Amino acid sequence: MAVRAAVLPAIGSPLEITGIDLPDPGPGQVRVRLAAAGVCHSDLSLSDGTMRVPVPAVLGHEGAGTVVAVGEGVGHVAPGDGVVLNWAPSCGACHACSLGEVWLCANALSGAADVYARTTEGTDLHPGLNVAAFAEETVVSASCVLPAPDGVPLTDAALLGCAVLTGYGAVHHSARVRAGETVAVFGVGGVGLSALQAARIAGASKIVAVDVSAEKEELARAAGATDYVVASDTTAREIRGLTGKQGVDVAVECAGRAVSIRTAWDSTRRGGRTTVVGIGGKDQQVTFNALEIFHWGRTLSGCVYGNSDPAQDLPVLAEHIRAGRLDLSVLVTERISLDGIPAAFENMLAGKGGRALVVF
Repeated sequence: MAVRAAVLPAIGSPLEITGIDLPDPGPGQVRVRLAAAGVCHSDLSLSDGTMRVPVPAVLGHEGAGTVVAVGEGVGHVAPGDGVVLNWAPSCGACHACSLGEVWLCANALSGAADVYARTTEGTDLHPGLNVAAFAEETVVSASCVLPAPDGVPLTDAALLGCAVLTGYGAVHHSARVRAGETVAVFGVGGVGLSALQAARIAGASKIVAVDVSAEKEELARAAGATDYVVASDTTAREIRGLTGKQGVDVAVECAGRAVSIRTAWDSTRRGGRTTVVGIGGKDQQVTFNALEIFHWGRTLSGCVYGNSDPAQDLPVLAEHIRAGRLDLSVLVTERISLDGIPAAFENMLAGKGGRALVVF
């Protein structure tokens, strides 16, 4: 059956909106009609080669929709069920999974190398990050779908699949922000806006948002920021000035740039914690000297997928949404059609907005 999709023909090439031939689900597979998909910066990292994937591919990894068919052996969802796509399903058998660190599963992205569909001309297509959400419909492994939470529209639930899980998890699982602590969030995109809300939910006493764009201040404050700093050479000094010259307890870096990682580190107090969420390229080199590492006693840690377990965290996030503590509308700066995805990529390159939502 032919459906329309956004295809990345080659690394560095523009996305092409075209028809693809999508097969019926085989054993252990699920076919999903997309309700919505978020346009995430990670998709841009795939398209420019920062993260390597087989091409040609259908991108999009943050989505939700309705099951239209299931293959043999699938029992946890059925046609008509609402589902959230999970782009990094854990295998349950590797070393990381045995330690309970499912976000580091060694086999999470093994499906990205599969051929899951073909162009109408017969060219093999890969699912960018397992789920190929930039399409009217997709076929995924049953492990890549989770039941959509009750009381959350599917168009909103799409954002739970990456931005919200990552931002919330960075604050609650990685940085472990405690009530009364001070927090700085670097980068006010979809993940950063989620992290700001998570810091507010955690009870942070001061939440500083940092971004290169002054235009994002209103979005940041709506998400919970108490202060806003436009990134510059004096950012760390400004943040220390907002915190009694101490620096924040926790910095969450969502941009993946060497300069912002270094600034986030410099913005924390002695003994502070910096969590790096942003995906940077190999050319982004961050340097520290041995004396400062000893003297400041700070902690710098990476954070994959918010150190989250989607199956456990989705119900928690849903409860925050139903209680009004988490507002997903803050994350969406524009709603677009499938045809609008290439332009949304250009906006991301220009550093505009929080997150575009593709509504099918």
